[in-house]
Amino acid sequence: MFDLAFIVDAQDTTTPLTLPIDQLVIAGWTGRDPIARDKHIAELEAIGIARPATAPIYYRVSARRLTTADTIEVCGGDSSGEVEFVLIGWQGRIFVGLGSDHTDRKVETYSVTVSKQMCDKVIAPVLWEIEEVSDHWDRLILRSFAWIDGARVLYQEGTLDSMLPVAELIHGQFGDKGMPDGCAMFGGTFAAKGGIRPASRFEFELEDPVLKRNIRHAYDVIVLPVLG
Repeated sequence: MFDLAFIVDAQDTTTPLTLPIDQLVIAGWTGRDPIARDKHIAELEAIGIARPATAPIYYRVSARRLTTADTIEVCGGDSSGEVEFVLIGWQGRIFVGLGSDHTDRKVETYSVTVSKQMCDKVIAPVLWEIEEVSDHWDRLILRSFAWIDGARVLYQEGTLDSMLPVAELIHGQFGDKGMPDGCAMFGGTFAAKGGIRPASRFEFELEDPVLKRNIRHAYDVIVLPVLG
């Protein structure tokens, strides 16, 4: 278990909150629409990544991989980020956050589970109470921008009505027990516009068009040499 420091944005007030995290789960292939879900699966198959055993699927990842840093280091140039909403359970409450499931795509071609352990998972240091967005959850927007060859391009964008509802997502992993304390769960992503590709910088955001607010974060990617 380790501690991560957050700010809880409650519209008119902000409160610091330090949460002990001891479990990290990456949910994959969580789309409600099987056509859109299969498009993302086909996108990964195009770069040699096998279809998942189930849809959705839940990967356990070392909790220590979670970070609020603005820079990460990766081995080689075959990794990329993908924007996701994040759920964090604590003392019977659920917070909503924003993360990037940065993944080594070369390793992913032979083991998705192993690939999930290869890179840090960046999370924004701001959280919302889920009760504040639950009545308009499907209208929330996930968006990411990637810096590729010196240009900032729209990389992903979509609304959460494309993803499994929160209750269904949590039940799929934890059953009737609900979200455990100290658990962070990434909730799935959208297909990349123009295909999956690496970037030198990844920017991502969660927009609430009803309450007129955003969570935003970004990080630079430092590529370390692979010498054998």
